[in-house]
Amino acid sequence: MANVSNTRGDIATHPDVPEMRDRYARMLGGRDVALVDGPVFLLGLYCAASPWILHYTSSQSALMTHNLIVGIAICVLALGFTTNPARMYGLSGAMCAMGVWMIIAPWIVGSSPDTGVVINNIIIGALTLMLGFVCLTASAKNTSKR
Repeated sequence: MANVSNTRGDIATHPDVPEMRDRYARMLGGRDVALVDGPVFLLGLYCAASPWILHYTSSQSALMTHNLIVGIAICVLALGFTTNPARMYGLSGAMCAMGVWMIIAPWIVGSSPDTGVVINNIIIGALTLMLGFVCLTASAKNTSKR
């Protein structure tokens, strides 16, 4: 009968450890910002839901639609960063541009926006810009390593 007891040993002596480490490194693509993907996704969700969380007035229907669309776009970028980081981190510059757009959008898209709407969009835009720069610098660093 075969020995099926659970023996706990150190895997460091396993002959396939170097190959497993190389495969894991290739799979991650050497990215340093794996922890940024989650906050980017949550920021996109908040951006999409913020008109209903902050109760935008009916006069701000254009901003409601705008924030929903931009929030969904940020979520799609975050999912792309997670699923295919080698290709998607090149779009970090687009995320920075979306952050700048979110800051100026209340005056361009909206009509006489409330102070709460303006502050909300400025905060979302600043966070998007900051996270975009983090992704952009990590992308540049990983590109220079190759």
